[in-house]
Amino acid sequence: MKSALNFILGYIFIMLCFELPAQELKVMTYNIKNDYQQEGLDTWELRKEEMARLLNDELPAIIGVQEALHNQLSDLQAHLADYSYIGVGRDDGKTAGEYCAIFYDTTQLKVIQEGTFWLSDTPDSIGIGWDAAYPRICTYGLFHHHSSGKKMWVFNTHFDHIGLKAREASARLILSKMNQLASHQEAVCVMGDFNAEEQELCIQILKDQLCDTRDIALHPGKGPVGTFNGFVDSSISRRIDYVFVKHFNVEQHTHIDRRKANGRYVSDHLPVTAIIEFNID
Repeated sequence: MKSALNFILGYIFIMLCFELPAQELKVMTYNIKNDYQQEGLDTWELRKEEMARLLNDELPAIIGVQEALHNQLSDLQAHLADYSYIGVGRDDGKTAGEYCAIFYDTTQLKVIQEGTFWLSDTPDSIGIGWDAAYPRICTYGLFHHHSSGKKMWVFNTHFDHIGLKAREASARLILSKMNQLASHQEAVCVMGDFNAEEQELCIQILKDQLCDTRDIALHPGKGPVGTFNGFVDSSISRRIDYVFVKHFNVEQHTHIDRRKANGRYVSDHLPVTAIIEFNID
């Protein structure tokens, strides 16, 4: 009798475990290199198919891309069957200029709210902030995760490569916007090309409120130390692309060193992935 009861209790326990909603998802940040270059070995036309294959092999729930022009987004969208994206071009708030678009897997996520702001003292207006060389933006979205029923905020950005003050002020602005939009309990992911290595102040500002997924990952994953390759076949040591999280556990963080058949890089940055898991309440 006792063994039969133990069997039944064990069976119920197993069934309950299988019925628990999935809390885990993969996110990626990827500077895909803009389509300004019209000739040479690293033009968009010679890279786009391999990039689409890479994304379809990885199948992240979220893909934050930087430097993407509208035609590049259209090319990727055509190859990503279950994905949609949010975002606008930085030059006109519509389709002109580079995007910090967020692709999302519609089988896993639904957009509840979205927006874009400019990294400047007037974030609701198109313009260049502080000592930046170009207009810079951050696109964000609030997503509902179907299988767990949880919500998450995603912010995708590209900091200026020249303006030191701009990078520091941009970090503070994003944290301010995050605190304005997200409740204290809601999960947040901030990703992008920050054009800054770990010791720079803008990264430390972000780490005051967010966790670097590489720092807290149970499994750091494979790949080079850095993320910027510059289309040069040499040691990759400069890390300027990050995924930061709040209210997530991190299973794995990886820099994907994948190349085309001819040995050329797919972009001048490596894609960065993190497998993250909602904190269990």
